Amino acid sequence: MDMHTVVNGEGAKRGLGRVVVGDGRASRVTASDVLAVARGGARVQLSEEAVAALAAAREIVDALAAKPDPVYGVSTGFGALATRHISPELRAQLQRNIVRSHAAGMGPRVERDVVRALMFLRLKTVCSGHTGVRPEVAQTMADLLNAGITPVVHEYGSLGCSGDLAPLSHCALALMGEGDAEGPDGVVRPAAELLAAHGIQPVELREKEGLALLNGTDGMLGMLIMALADLDRLYRSADVTAALSLEALLGTDKVLAPELHAIRPHPGQAASAANMAAVLKGSGLTGHHQDDAPRVQDAYSVRCAPQVAGAGRDTMAHARLVADRELASAVDNPVVLPGGTSQAFGTGGGRVESNGNFHGAPVAYVLDFLAVAVADLGSIAERRTDRLLDKNRSHGLPPFLADDAGVDSGLMIAQYTQAALVSELKRLAVPASADSIPSSAMQEDHVSMGWSAARKLRTAVDNLTRVLAVELYAATRAVELREGLSPAPATRAVIEALREAGVQGPGPDRFLAPDLAAADAFVRDGRLLAAVETVTGPLL
Repeated sequence: MDMHTVVNGEGAKRGLGRVVVGDGRASRVTASDVLAVARGGARVQLSEEAVAALAAAREIVDALAAKPDPVYGVSTGFGALATRHISPELRAQLQRNIVRSHAAGMGPRVERDVVRALMFLRLKTVCSGHTGVRPEVAQTMADLLNAGITPVVHEYGSLGCSGDLAPLSHCALALMGEGDAEGPDGVVRPAAELLAAHGIQPVELREKEGLALLNGTDGMLGMLIMALADLDRLYRSADVTAALSLEALLGTDKVLAPELHAIRPHPGQAASAANMAAVLKGSGLTGHHQDDAPRVQDAYSVRCAPQVAGAGRDTMAHARLVADRELASAVDNPVVLPGGTSQAFGTGGGRVESNGNFHGAPVAYVLDFLAVAVADLGSIAERRTDRLLDKNRSHGLPPFLADDAGVDSGLMIAQYTQAALVSELKRLAVPASADSIPSSAMQEDHVSMGWSAARKLRTAVDNLTRVLAVELYAATRAVELREGLSPAPATRAVIEALREAGVQGPGPDRFLAPDLAAADAFVRDGRLLAAVETVTGPLL
């Protein structure tokens, strides 16, 4: 287990391998920190300054709770029921009840890394000093993460406004020792049993705490951060598979010249072209487009590969900007603010104010933007694969790359599978954020659907990996069928590594699913990039 430690706190500044508490602004947790906790099992530690910020914000909430004036989230109901003033003896029950009633998710379980990201990002905001949660509640959140206890969260239940309510409620329920959770051994048991086994005391929620644990964009943000990490690998992988297809089709690499891309200065396009050029360096297959069947230009799916992949890269850059801003945010409603004027004051002039910062639109939009880019990248990869298999367009390759066409079908149905995946990618590209369904008796009458956008992007990223694996499988086979011509050193490195991974080369028909699964794993775990970069050095 990676024992990377994150010291989470308010106004944090970057230190040596940890996040160090700063001056009272929102916690400075990075995307790398989220990945370390969500996927690497990193441990979480609260700093002394974070604990102090938690305590100071709690003093404001306690002071407001003691006053007769109703304060939303402290001494009132929630949502459409916010007009009811709650008497002091019912407030602890109110906080328990909001968690229990909002833990109303349905459907399949959400993946462990998503839940850990969700929990960590909620903890990040809790420690900002803007939520009013007590230090002991925050510490219990950290204890669950460090113990490897993962609450059971379900697929459906978030509209992406007022936060990811149902998913966060299931996490809060586990803090109370209720509901189910998965232990570090992967077994699902009652949360109370798991907490007891790890010496963790369930929390007794007080004013505002239940609401503060539920009200954030943490689920959609966590999935955005993880999707960006995966897509960073996949976009570089797509540059490799596109280069291999260009090579196998005897295309020209002149279209990758830096000066061509400098006159249309989109940074993603230039990076993609540079990657393809690095992979093709030293190839004996490129530049044969004027041989037996002369062609002036390669098809768009080959020639425009950098432009399409580059546009996706630039979309990712915008999405990273949004994710970084969201990471710097303290999303809750209401929030605790120092000083100023308000109808309700606590000690030191602090106040609690309602706001709309929980709306997930900024995150939802970029999640949908990325789904569009993913669908297009998958689509152009499929078109290159189809071209490799069509004897009328492959410039001398056998039909379907078959050993004995007619007796053998070759990769005909592998392309069917790829086409089915691309069709699904196109359906997943339909924006979730264009929809809104009113809820809570029309109090919450416009929602972002950001959680849904994140869930479908996660599926799209998974399917893009498979699409690129099929292109890799076809392109490497096609290169090997080009007898008498020498591929680029990087291509040879890929083919050798792929064969060592158990993916077979040209030959008579065989059971294809195991080969495709092995190619999928080869792309998914980074071995494709590792093989290329032994020759090219790090790709952009």
